[in-house]
Amino acid sequence: MHKVDTRNRPCPKPVIMTREALKSHGLPLEIVVDSGIPLLNVRRFLENLNISVSFFEADGYATLVCTEGDQPEGGPEAETAGKRFEVPEDVAILICSEVLGRSDRELGEVLMKSFLGTLVEREQPPSLIALMNEGVKLALPGSSASESLEALQAKGTEILVCGTCSSHFGITGSLSVGTVSNMFDITGSLLRHQKNLVLG
Repeated sequence: MHKVDTRNRPCPKPVIMTREALKSHGLPLEIVVDSGIPLLNVRRFLENLNISVSFFEADGYATLVCTEGDQPEGGPEAETAGKRFEVPEDVAILICSEVLGRSDRELGEVLMKSFLGTLVEREQPPSLIALMNEGVKLALPGSSASESLEALQAKGTEILVCGTCSSHFGITGSLSVGTVSNMFDITGSLLRHQKNLVLG
C-alpha cells in the first residue's frame, strides 16, 4: 500500500498530494495528515470522489486508509481524481490586488500565494491572467507569487500586466513575468474568454 505523508504542509498541499498519489498509485492508499482542518479537507476531497475512508487519530495527526473496494463506480479512481475539480479550459482571471481579501493583509498575501500555487498544480491552467492596479506587483521577482506566475506562464497561461499600473508604481523595468499591455488589449482578451474570475 502506497503511503503519503502530508503533515506540516500548508493548505491546500495535503489535498494536492492526495490527488497526485491517487493518480500515480491508485488504491489502496494510506494518507497521514494533520488533525483538524487538513484532515477535514482531505476527507471531503476523497468523499467527493465517492471514496469511503477509514481513519484514526493520535498525537495530533490522522491516518486515513482507502482500500480497493472503495473506488468510485464508472472508472478508475485515478482518472476521476484527475478530471474532477479541474478548471474549465477557457477561463480568464483578473487580479487587481497583491492580496486575497481585505481585512488582514498578511493573511491575504498567504491566501493569494496559495491560490496561484494551486492553479499551478492543475492539469489545465487558466488561459489568461491579467494583472491590474496593485495586482501588477505580483509580477515582481521578490513577490510571494512570482514563482507561481512564472510556472503558470511556462504551462501556457498568458499573463498580461497593465502598463499604466506598472508605470504608476514605478516598477515596469523590474517585472519578472508577463507581458506589459494596455487596457484595450486586456479588455479584449478578457472578453474573448467564456468565463472570467475577478480578484481584488
